[in-house]
Amino acid sequence: LVINLGALGDFVQALGPFAAIRRHHGGQNITLLTVRPFAQFASASGYFDQIWEDPRPAVWEIGKWLDLRRRLRGGGFARVYDLQTSDRSSFYYRLFAAKPEWSGIARGCTHPHANPRRDFMHTVERQAEQLKLAGIDDVPLADLSWAEADIARFSIEGPYALLAAGGAAHRPAKRWAGENYGELAARLAGAGIEPVLIGGREEAELLDGICRQCPTARNLAGLTTLQDVAVLARNAVGALGNDTGPMHLSAVAGCRSVVLYSAESDPALCAQRGPAVEIVRRDSLAELSVDEVWAALGT
Repeated sequence: LVINLGALGDFVQALGPFAAIRRHHGGQNITLLTVRPFAQFASASGYFDQIWEDPRPAVWEIGKWLDLRRRLRGGGFARVYDLQTSDRSSFYYRLFAAKPEWSGIARGCTHPHANPRRDFMHTVERQAEQLKLAGIDDVPLADLSWAEADIARFSIEGPYALLAAGGAAHRPAKRWAGENYGELAARLAGAGIEPVLIGGREEAELLDGICRQCPTARNLAGLTTLQDVAVLARNAVGALGNDTGPMHLSAVAGCRSVVLYSAESDPALCAQRGPAVEIVRRDSLAELSVDEVWAALGT
């Protein structure tokens, strides 16, 4: 069993560990416990035999906890790789009657990642060290070469760049202003590069605002799957965005990616990894001008 319940960026950065676990366990049956938004994407990767969706029960949802315990105990798992290493995922260790081998930070587990500085390591190095302590030495970089999607339905012609202007709604300080993205989109259009806006349905209003500034921008809010974003990035001339999940997909897909960071997050711990990633950081993204970002894009 592999546990990964995290945000999109965490999930993308776990693709290397997923591949290492698959290779290490050969023909053994591997189940992923994850959350619904990642289930289809995980299935397409080929790393897992089954995908289970975690109901993430609240404390008072006793029936859901009993169902989850029953399912975990009935899974026949000889080993568990907890790549989430949260309080929730560590608690799942306690749901087993006969404890399996367990890689993670759950108290009493057989293969603890006991490095006292683990919380100060980048996700990629932290998980590689965790797996090494469980006997898996060679953890590859995340790879999206398996991702497939028919992006022809978006009818994008000519060169284009991806703009990921959204991000977690509860952390607005991680977002560069929408009007800045609008001005930058207009500059891209003026240079003959079609701005393609990606984000969830909840970001439609933000992306609509950018389109009002740059009417030729293509707005794909709520229209793309994770595989769509990976394939769009693979074929884009570049990508720009806040520290948000789609930029992790862009980076791993090999797209030249410029990612904007504020003091709200630390790239030393979670920066996007890929062959062509540039991090631009200011304590406040309000300090970052369109000219500076335009120069970083190098268009």
